[in-house]
Amino acid sequence: MKFRPLHDRVLVKRLESDTKTKGGIIIPDTAKEKPQEGEVIAVGPGARDDDGKIVALDVKVGDRILFGKWSGTEVKLDGEEYLIMKESDVMGILEGEAA
Repeated sequence: MKFRPLHDRVLVKRLESDTKTKGGIIIPDTAKEKPQEGEVIAVGPGARDDDGKIVALDVKVGDRILFGKWSGTEVKLDGEEYLIMKESDVMGILEGEAA
């Protein structure tokens, strides 16, 4: 797939959440919420400031991020589901190993 977001947009793939709680209770699909964690797949060049200069994004390809519950627009590319969102919808970058 070749996709390049424009301006300050990022292409994100949701990361699947656990199907079990820490206590061992299995969560059925109907009760699960969509995860608010994802991996950045592609980033745009950045937004333009008042002078017309491009301001680079803080996120980069491969970053694990947290985003809001209703952030982004869902799209399907090559049979995979992704989100396209503005960098301002990203709440933060997760650093370190996954728990």
